[in-house]
Amino acid sequence: MTGAKSRIIWGIGLLLVGISLLLGLSVSRLTRPVWSVTTFFKEAENDHQAGVVYTVKDEQGRVISQASRRVTVGDEIFTAEGRHYRVTGVKGNTAYARYLGMDRDLLAYNEYYSHLGVPAVRMMARSTRPVGIYHTHSDESYVPTDGSESIPFKGGIYQVGEALVNRLKNSGVRVDYDRTPHDPHDDNAYYRSRRTAVKLMQNNPIAIFDVHRDGVSDPGYYQRYISNEDVAQTRLVVGRENPRMQANLDFAKRLMSYANSLHKPVVKEIFTAKGNYNQDLMPTALLIEAGTHTNTKGEAERGIALLADAVPVVLGLTGPAPGGAPKPVTDRTAGTPGSWKALGWIIALTLLGGGAFLLISAGSWDRAKSRLSDFFGREFASFFAPRRARKPDLDTAEKATETPAEGHRDPDAGEAARDHLERIRQD
Repeated sequence: MTGAKSRIIWGIGLLLVGISLLLGLSVSRLTRPVWSVTTFFKEAENDHQAGVVYTVKDEQGRVISQASRRVTVGDEIFTAEGRHYRVTGVKGNTAYARYLGMDRDLLAYNEYYSHLGVPAVRMMARSTRPVGIYHTHSDESYVPTDGSESIPFKGGIYQVGEALVNRLKNSGVRVDYDRTPHDPHDDNAYYRSRRTAVKLMQNNPIAIFDVHRDGVSDPGYYQRYISNEDVAQTRLVVGRENPRMQANLDFAKRLMSYANSLHKPVVKEIFTAKGNYNQDLMPTALLIEAGTHTNTKGEAERGIALLADAVPVVLGLTGPAPGGAPKPVTDRTAGTPGSWKALGWIIALTLLGGGAFLLISAGSWDRAKSRLSDFFGREFASFFAPRRARKPDLDTAEKATETPAEGHRDPDAGEAARDHLERIRQD
C-alpha cells in the first residue's frame, strides 16, 4: 500500500473513531450529566437545605431574591415583570447583582400573552405525548402541614406533584408520573434521579418537570392571594451548565409569561443557577419550586395547579396557535436556541484535534502546511478523481522523482512524487 493511500485510510479511520466517540458520548450522557470543564471545579448541586438561605441584592442594596441554594457569580434572575439581573459577587450568604435592563423576550411574551385572553383550562389538549413528572428530593415536606421539613422517601412534595398531575389530566394532558424516591437528600441525589429522568425519556415526553420546594424560612416570601385563592408562588429554575440551557430558558420564559397572564403572579421568577439538574436531556426540562418548607402544603398544591393551566398552550398541546403567536417550543419548525452554538463547539473541537494530530505527525509548522497543501492540491483530488484523469505521462512523473540539487532537497515533496508515480504504475 502506498504512503498516500495509507495516510488517507488512517485519516478516514480517525474520522470513524471520532464519530464513534461522539455517538458514545451521546449515549453516555443519558446516564451521566453532560461533561464540561467546570465539572472539576463546580460545587455540588446540594440545594433546598431548609434554613440555608442566600439573599440577592441589587446595586442599591434592595433585596431582589432569596433562595435556599448556593448562589454563584454568573447566576441570573428574571423577574415576573421582565427585569434581568446577573450576580457579580458573593460574600458569605449575600450575593450582589447588576441590573441588565428589561429582557426583550419576556417583554414580547408578556405583551402577547396578556392579549391572548383564552384560559388554557378550556382548551383540551390534543397531543398523545406525555408530560413527565418526578422528584429528585423525595423527602421535601411542608412543616405547617407535614410536621417536618423532611420525611425520607415519602415527603409532602408527592402530594404537590399529584396536584400538578391532576390539573394537567383535567385539561386532557397525558401524564407520566414517576414516584421513585431518590433519598438521601445529599450531593448525589441528582445522579440518582437521572435514572428516573432517563426512564421517563423512553416514553417520548413533550416535557419533564422535576418538582421541589424551596427552603426559605419566611413563608411570606411566597404567599400570595391569586385568583381568589391563598397560594404559594412557584419559581422556575434553569441549570446553566448544560448545552440546552438557552432552550430551557426560553421555555421557562414562555411558561412564566403565560402562567402570569392567567394567574398573576403565580410564577415569582426564573433563576438560572450553576448546575445541570438533568436538563441536558431535553429542551423542555425544568425544575419547579412550589413554595417553601414554611408554607402549608395546600398553598403549594394550589399554586402549582395554577401554573399547570399554562402548560398545554405553551407546549402546543392544544392545537395550532392563533395568528401572530410565537411558535410553541415543541414546533419542529421553530429554532432551538443554542443548537448552532453546540454544533460550532463540535466543529471547533474536531478541527483543533485534527490540527494537533497533523502538527505532531509532521514535526513542524512548515511540514504540516506542506502536507495539508499537498493533500488538498494533489492527493485528495487524484484519489477520488476518475482513473482516466489520473494518467499523466509516465516519463513526466518519473522525472519528478529525480534527486534535486543539494540544498534544495524537500523530503516530503520527494515522497509525494514517488507515491504519485507508484499510483500511475499500478494503474
